[in-house]
Amino acid sequence: MLITVEVKNVRCEGCANTIKNSLKNEGFENIVVDLSCEPRKVTVSGKDEASIAQLRAILRKLGYPFCDEEIKFSESAKLKAKSFVSCSVGKFSI
Repeated sequence: MLITVEVKNVRCEGCANTIKNSLKNEGFENIVVDLSCEPRKVTVSGKDEASIAQLRAILRKLGYPFCDEEIKFSESAKLKAKSFVSCSVGKFSI
Protein backbone atom coordinates (compact mmCIF):
# COMPACT_ATOMS: atom_id res chain seq x y z
CA MET A 1 0.00 0.00 0.00
CA LEU A 2 1.48 3.34 -1.06
CA ILE A 3 1.13 6.18 1.42
CA THR A 4 1.64 9.80 0.31
CA VAL A 5 1.58 12.63 2.83
CA GLU A 6 2.19 16.37 2.63
CA VAL A 7 4.76 17.69 5.09
CA LYS A 8 6.02 21.03 6.37
CA ASN A 9 9.56 22.39 6.76
CA VAL A 10 11.18 20.31 3.98
CA ARG A 11 13.43 22.63 2.00
CA CYS A 12 16.25 20.75 0.31
CA GLU A 13 18.09 17.52 -0.46
CA GLY A 14 19.57 17.55 3.05
CA CYS A 15 16.05 17.36 4.49
CA ALA A 16 15.08 14.69 1.97
CA ASN A 17 18.18 12.62 2.76
CA THR A 18 17.46 12.68 6.49
CA ILE A 19 13.85 11.65 5.88
CA LYS A 20 14.85 8.81 3.54
CA ASN A 21 17.52 7.45 5.89
CA SER A 22 15.30 7.65 8.97
CA LEU A 23 12.35 5.96 7.27
CA LYS A 24 14.57 3.28 5.74
CA ASN A 25 16.00 2.52 9.21
CA GLU A 26 12.44 2.03 10.47
CA GLY A 27 11.60 -0.49 7.75
CA PHE A 28 9.82 1.67 5.21
CA GLU A 29 10.51 0.98 1.54
CA ASN A 30 10.16 2.79 -1.79
CA ILE A 31 10.71 6.17 -0.14
CA VAL A 32 10.31 9.22 -2.35
CA VAL A 33 10.56 12.83 -1.19
CA ASP A 34 9.12 15.14 -3.87
CA LEU A 35 10.83 18.53 -3.72
CA SER A 36 9.25 19.75 -6.96
CA CYS A 37 5.94 20.81 -5.43
CA GLU A 38 4.69 22.81 -2.49
CA PRO A 39 3.75 21.47 -0.01
CA ARG A 40 6.42 18.78 -0.19
CA LYS A 41 5.25 15.18 -0.44
CA VAL A 42 6.67 12.02 1.06
CA THR A 43 5.62 8.67 -0.42
CA VAL A 44 6.42 5.29 1.14
CA SER A 45 5.26 1.70 1.01
CA GLY A 46 3.34 0.85 4.17
CA LYS A 47 1.64 -2.26 5.41
CA ASP A 48 -1.49 -0.88 7.05
CA GLU A 49 -3.10 2.09 8.79
CA ALA A 50 -0.63 1.75 11.66
CA SER A 51 2.11 2.64 9.17
CA ILE A 52 0.58 6.10 8.82
CA ALA A 53 0.75 6.70 12.57
CA GLN A 54 4.35 5.47 12.64
CA LEU A 55 5.22 7.68 9.65
CA ARG A 56 3.62 10.70 11.36
CA ALA A 57 5.60 10.10 14.56
CA ILE A 58 8.94 9.68 12.78
CA LEU A 59 8.54 12.76 10.60
CA ARG A 60 7.33 14.89 13.51
CA LYS A 61 10.34 13.81 15.62
CA LEU A 62 12.61 15.01 12.80
CA GLY A 63 10.76 18.37 12.63
CA TYR A 64 8.64 17.62 9.55
CA PRO A 65 4.98 17.47 10.66
CA PHE A 66 2.12 16.57 8.34
CA CYS A 67 0.45 19.61 6.78
CA ASP A 68 -2.92 18.61 8.23
CA GLU A 69 -1.70 19.03 11.83
CA GLU A 70 -2.80 22.05 13.80
CA ILE A 71 0.29 23.35 15.53
CA LYS A 72 0.60 26.13 18.08
CA PHE A 73 3.09 28.90 17.36
CA SER A 74 5.53 27.81 20.09
CA GLU A 75 5.42 24.20 18.90
CA SER A 76 5.89 25.35 15.30
CA ALA A 77 9.11 27.15 16.27
CA LYS A 78 10.43 24.00 17.97
CA LEU A 79 9.61 21.86 14.94
CA LYS A 80 11.35 24.32 12.60
CA ALA A 81 14.45 24.23 14.80
CA LYS A 82 14.41 20.42 14.72
CA SER A 83 14.05 20.48 10.94
CA PHE A 84 17.13 22.74 10.62
CA VAL A 85 19.18 20.23 12.62
CA SER A 86 17.76 17.31 10.59
CA CYS A 87 18.57 19.17 7.38
CA SER A 88 22.16 19.78 8.49
CA VAL A 89 22.62 16.12 9.38
CA GLY A 90 21.23 15.13 5.98
CA LYS A 91 23.63 17.44 4.15
CA PHE A 92 26.64 15.77 5.76
CA SER A 93 25.46 12.27 4.89
CA ILE A 94 24.76 12.89 1.19
